[in-house]
Amino acid sequence: MFTGLIEATGEVVEHTRHAGGDLRLRIATPEGFTDGLEEGASVACSGACMTALAISPGGFSADVSNESVQVTTLGDWRPGSRMNLERSLTLQTPLGGHLVQGHVDGVATIVSVEMDAASRRVRIEAPPELARFIASKGSVALDGVSLTVNEVDGAVFGVNLIPHTWEVTTLGQWAAGARVNIEVDLMARYAQRLIETR
Repeated sequence: MFTGLIEATGEVVEHTRHAGGDLRLRIATPEGFTDGLEEGASVACSGACMTALAISPGGFSADVSNESVQVTTLGDWRPGSRMNLERSLTLQTPLGGHLVQGHVDGVATIVSVEMDAASRRVRIEAPPELARFIASKGSVALDGVSLTVNEVDGAVFGVNLIPHTWEVTTLGQWAAGARVNIEVDLMARYAQRLIETR
C-alpha cells in the first residue's frame, strides 16, 4: 500500500525487453532514496507497484510483467524516462494522501492544462470502464500522485495541481495528449462491487 505522496523522482537508465514482452528496468534514484530499502521491497513507480531488485545507493532494478506493460504506461518508458517514486506505506507513515494500492487500473489521457492563478487546472479523460468510479471531491491517483477530483463531466474529470506538486513530481511534464497511469479509489471499487452483487 502507498499514500500517493511522492518521495522522489527517478529515471530509467537501462531498458531490456525480454521474449514475450516482459521488461527489466534499471532506475536511477536520488541519493538516500534506497537507504534501508531491502531487496523484494515494493516501490511505486508512477503509480505501478514494482519489486525492487539489485538495490544500490544509486538505484534499483525492476521486472515489469507483460500484463503491466499492456495496462500501464511502463511499456512506453525508455532510457531518460522519468517517474514518480514512493516506497511502501508503514505503520509509522503519515497517511497524508489516500490509500493507493499501486495496482494501476488503466491509462488516462490529458485533455488540457491551463493556468489558474499560480496553480494548474488539468482535465483528464478516463477510460470509459473506469469513469463510473470517479466522483467529484473523491480521490484518484494519477502517475502515482494522490489528487482530489474537482469536477466530473462524463469520462472527463478535473484536478488542480498546486505549484509544489507541479515542480517536485513528473506532473510538470504533462501536456494535452499525454498518457498517464490511473488508479481509481479503492473504496469506490468495493462500493461498485457491492451494488453489482445486490
